[in-house]
Amino acid sequence: MEVTKMTVRVPKELLERAKQYARENDTTLTRLITTYLGQLSNDSDPVADAPIVRRLSGSLSQEVSTDDYRLYLEEKHGQSN
Repeated sequence: MEVTKMTVRVPKELLERAKQYARENDTTLTRLITTYLGQLSNDSDPVADAPIVRRLSGSLSQEVSTDDYRLYLEEKHGQSN
């Protein structure tokens, strides 16, 4: 794949947070941006591929459903939809 340079203007605070995120996740800004932009053209859900989702995947039993979670929340908070 041929690569090219790109100039992007972003708020300084956003850039600093992105750099920190990249360091904490042992990656680079280039990889973060490339991954994100690559997901825009795919039919996949970018949220489902987010690092936090990947880390949490498999932490619940596959027998637990979103309906189970809704029931749990309704019981916990005494609300129903």
